[in-house]
Amino acid sequence: MNRYSRQTAYFFTVEIFNMKKKLFSVALVVIIFSAIAYWAQKSMPQSASADFFAMDTYMSVTAHGKGSEKAVQEVKQAIEALDESLSVTKKDSVVYRLNEIKSADLTPDTDLLIEKSLKIKKQTAGAFDICIYPIMKEWGFTDKNFKVPDPETLSRLCDELKNTDINIDRENMKISLSENAAIDFGGIAKGYASEKARDIICQNGINSAIVNLGGNVYALGHKSDGNNWKVAIKSPFDSEKKLGIVSVHDKAVITSGGYERYFEKDSVRYHHIIDPFTGYPADNGIVSVTIISDDPTLADALSTALYVMGKEKATDFWIKNSGLFDFVICDETQNLYVTEGVADVFTSELRYEIIKK
Repeated sequence: MNRYSRQTAYFFTVEIFNMKKKLFSVALVVIIFSAIAYWAQKSMPQSASADFFAMDTYMSVTAHGKGSEKAVQEVKQAIEALDESLSVTKKDSVVYRLNEIKSADLTPDTDLLIEKSLKIKKQTAGAFDICIYPIMKEWGFTDKNFKVPDPETLSRLCDELKNTDINIDRENMKISLSENAAIDFGGIAKGYASEKARDIICQNGINSAIVNLGGNVYALGHKSDGNNWKVAIKSPFDSEKKLGIVSVHDKAVITSGGYERYFEKDSVRYHHIIDPFTGYPADNGIVSVTIISDDPTLADALSTALYVMGKEKATDFWIKNSGLFDFVICDETQNLYVTEGVADVFTSELRYEIIKK
């Protein structure tokens, strides 16, 4: 081999060596960055969400933590099963059969809901009553065949409502209703569903989640960054605006308003929150009631009951039961009232009055 050939071979060998070094360096960098990305992903909190339609509204559930996917799917299945059981219009539901033939099998859910409903009816002196269904049906709010009932019909239905009776036979696992009675869990079912969702998520060892069942919100624990959940209260006057925000953890934030479901007849708006004492939509100057409570089922029922009561009676009721809940009430002149229990966690661009005991 001549001198020129030896030099060529030498430089060729060096070049191959340098290329191998470069390839090794690139491979090493790729491995390092892949390892970093892997461990970063492993260290990030796991989360899962489910969006679905049930109880005539769009719902979403988001949970953070190990096992979150399993938890949110269990919540979805549980709520869909509740919807099938509690519907007043689905012919296979327990409630439909009960209303039609005045007797049905007692399930754990209906047992708990009836017990809680009767207790809240007593607490609110009848402002909340699940036996309101015949009146709701007469207005067309159950099947969307809306009409304004005649006064005589409403008077008769209100009289019948006073005499309704629900009997629970736990020995034989049966429920029965008196002749003219029929029930509707519409004013409490979503709150109960929130409660079930919370329990399922907790049973899966998760302590951070947000459950939004068509505006019925339950905030479990804290956000993944450790801060409170911020729940907006929608304005009844403009869907693009909000009345304010509450910063909460382990609380239900549930709103009822006449702007949610209504129909118009001869330029008059009739909403779905019926006063059990008159048979007509509640008309006392309130347009929105938000309840903040540890108990989602109670919060849902009270959002309806306080709407029926009106601001003054609602305030008196809160003073006697302030350990159970707080409220944010908006009236038709856009005055805002906030009880002192949530005054420190409520923010709003609007002026508001703090209600004190």
